Formats: sequence, structure tokens, C-alpha cells
Amino acid sequence: MHGSFQRSTDSTGHMVYNELKLRIMNLDLPPGASLSEKEMALAFDVSRTPVRESFVRLAQEGLVHVLPQRGTKVALIDPAYVEEARFMREQLEKAVIRLACVSFPEEQLLQLKHNLMLQEESMEKHDGKQMFELDEAFHRTLFEGCQKLGIWSVMQQMNAHLNRSRRLWLNASSDWRHLYKHHQQMAAYIEAQDGERAEALMQEHLSLSITDLEVLRAQYSEYFIPASSEVKKKC
Repeated sequence: MHGSFQRSTDSTGHMVYNELKLRIMNLDLPPGASLSEKEMALAFDVSRTPVRESFVRLAQEGLVHVLPQRGTKVALIDPAYVEEARFMREQLEKAVIRLACVSFPEEQLLQLKHNLMLQEESMEKHDGKQMFELDEAFHRTLFEGCQKLGIWSVMQQMNAHLNRSRRLWLNASSDWRHLYKHHQQMAAYIEAQDGERAEALMQEHLSLSITDLEVLRAQYSEYFIPASSEVKKKC
């Protein structure tokens, strides 16, 4: 009986955590938004305990700030963390696509091609949420085909700020064709086993997130930590 109750409690906490994280990553809970334990508990129809525990987990991942006596807020996007995550992704994904050009299973190659078809549909509908999910799935398939899903999982733990900026860019941009064309070329280079071009393209592809970042900071300044805070952090 006690074990059943414990599993139920764990399951509830996991559900609340996953849903809150998804809403933050999708910008349904935007950077700077206030979070109330009481309101979230009512919204999820749970006690405050799993909500409080979820806030703690999200704080450990840098997605929320729990401020004593002042409540909890969704963390602003930190450009320094965006760059750090982009640098990590660039190094690892260049290595992975090189491996993919040496040997890549037919099953995963077909997954990439199917993913590209769905990306075309997303562009037609201008569905930013779906496009982001397909972008993530495309890159995950590269790691899966190279038997490096463990690295992908570790990488995801540092991607929170980068992924929110990418999600914001999809909302702000009206033209995703260059994103799609990069993915299309990657699949073609893998099929042709052209590792040199594939690696160069991956570097160009991932550098876009930094180029776009300055535009996003100007357009959505309230979503990013102020420049003065960055200077203090470096000091």
C-alpha cells in the first residue's frame, strides 16, 4: 500500500515537472513570468508539494528563480548560457555528423527524409511549435544513428537557454527555409558520405543561433538578462 502511494506521488511530481518545463520551453510561460505555487496546484489539481518540488528541479536547471519572500519567476534567457550551449553543440554535432558520413543506418536515413517532409508541412502551416520539435528530432536522429544517444541526453541538460532562444526565433521569423535547406543538405551529405562538407555545414547551421540572438535581444529585450547583469557576472 505504501509503495503504491509512493509511486503515485512520484508520478504526480513527474507530471507537474514535465508540464511546467514544456510550458517554459514553449514560451507559454515566458521569461520573467511569475509562478505561484497555489495557482499551479489548483491548475494541475494537485497539492502544493509536487509543485514546490518541481520548482526546485527547474531552478537546478536554471529555468526558474526561487526568490525568498518574493516568489518564483521563470528565468530570463542568459546569452552567456546560450553561447556556452551552442559551443558544446557545435563541437559534438560536428563530430557526430562526421561519424554519420562514415556509416549511418538506412532506418535513420529514412527517418531524416520523413522528418524533412514534415518540416515542409510545418513551413506551410507556419507551425513554430511543430517546427521546433522536428528540428530537435532531426538532430536527435543523427545521434541515434551513430549510437550516441547518451551524449544527446547529457547535451539536453545544458540546452535550456539555447532552446528557448531558438523557439523565440521561430516565433519571430516569417521565413524558415534556410533552416529546412540546411537539414536537407545534411541528409544529402550523409547519404553521399561527404564528411567535410557536412561538418562545415553543421558549423554554419549552429552559428545561426548566435547571429539571430542579437536580433532577438533587440526585439524581445524583456526576455533577456540586461547587459549590465552580464558584465557583473563576468567580473
